[in-house]
Amino acid sequence: MLSVLADRTYRHLFLAQVVALLGTGLATVALGLLAFDLAGEGAAMVLGTVFAIKMVAYVGIAPIAGAFAERVNRRRLLVALDLVRAACAVALPFVTEVWQIYLLIFLLQAASAAFTPTFQATIPDVLPEEARYTRALSLSRLAYDLENIISPTLAALLLAVMAGSTLFVGTALGFVGSALLVGSVILPSPKPAAPRGIYDRTTRGIRIYLATPRLRGLLALNLVVSAAGAMVLVNSVVLVVGLLGRTETALAWTMFAFGAGSMVGALLLPRLLDRLPNRAVMLAGAVAMVAALIGLAALVFAAGLHWGVLLATWAVVGLGYAAVLTPSGRLLRRSAHAEDRPALFAAQFALSHACWLLTYPLAGWLMTALGTVTTLLVLAVLAGAGLLACLLQWPAGDTGAEAMEHTHDNLPLDHPHLQGHRTHSHALVIDDIHPRWASRF
Repeated sequence: MLSVLADRTYRHLFLAQVVALLGTGLATVALGLLAFDLAGEGAAMVLGTVFAIKMVAYVGIAPIAGAFAERVNRRRLLVALDLVRAACAVALPFVTEVWQIYLLIFLLQAASAAFTPTFQATIPDVLPEEARYTRALSLSRLAYDLENIISPTLAALLLAVMAGSTLFVGTALGFVGSALLVGSVILPSPKPAAPRGIYDRTTRGIRIYLATPRLRGLLALNLVVSAAGAMVLVNSVVLVVGLLGRTETALAWTMFAFGAGSMVGALLLPRLLDRLPNRAVMLAGAVAMVAALIGLAALVFAAGLHWGVLLATWAVVGLGYAAVLTPSGRLLRRSAHAEDRPALFAAQFALSHACWLLTYPLAGWLMTALGTVTTLLVLAVLAGAGLLACLLQWPAGDTGAEAMEHTHDNLPLDHPHLQGHRTHSHALVIDDIHPRWASRF
């Protein structure tokens, strides 16, 4: 897996991701402290609003940013967005009103909504070979999981010697470091396609996404991930501290179990994906998450909640989480030309976060109003519905190479597939097939 770091461009991009993630992790801790300083017992409401603003920015801004990313030099765009995020982080310690937090967080997350899909769409251009790209995806998944462990630890160490507001300085330094690393390499910027109107550019990624069977299946799997993930991220503190009466240290170990499962999945996936198709691996991950939620509900109903069982369940959920999310970049890479990738990655970014926008509040409300067993079962049913939708939308024959029947009624009119036929049969590996079929359709 580490062999991909031999590529200088990717190595700098990966390090940029790592330092930005560490900065973001420090900001999460610092925001909690800042919210408490300004709102006292109302801090939970402030943080809930902050997370809602984050999701709204992700869902609303990403498609718009993806529409224009193809027309801007990627390196300059990414560096500029990192500097915007750094400026917002520097300003946060000086706020005196809650509304100022909301404004700065919206600006910061809007910049992230433009940065992340563009950054993700650049990696397959830097590493065009699928085997190397798969290892880069696993490495990225590991970075996210390690950040969940390292950032709180680093924040605790820093808080021992400095005030909470100074953590935002670390956040700003992370974004500045990311900007320097991105600016130190030459990034590919595919030539944009023919000029299009604003509506066409803004909706292009989502239209391509929804017209592609495997991506409709991916959207359904995003619902599985968000349902299971929301149970872990929203309700772990209630389960561990509230119901089991354990300490915050036990909560940290519980979240570590989830992260450890995800890390194990990320380590196993490169070799697994060399042997098995994406669909089989991702469906197995989804089944594992649904089964884990149902199994925990049954055990809690029969014998009550036990911490060891919760640790094992969260590890299984983490494993399934990685099995679904890690290969998703491969599907997006196969489903668009290079110039359309920013728009398609932006569509995935927006649509996946729309699922989280549904499941985050649902998980919290269910746990508060109906209790643990009902919450687990409802989220399991929601995840199961996503799994069923994936089976219906993503044909079993689509392994990325076989020919199969599909339609393009929702594709943009200038898409390479639309050269005279609305329905035909060919392989869905678009970047492999387009040149061969362009002369026939």
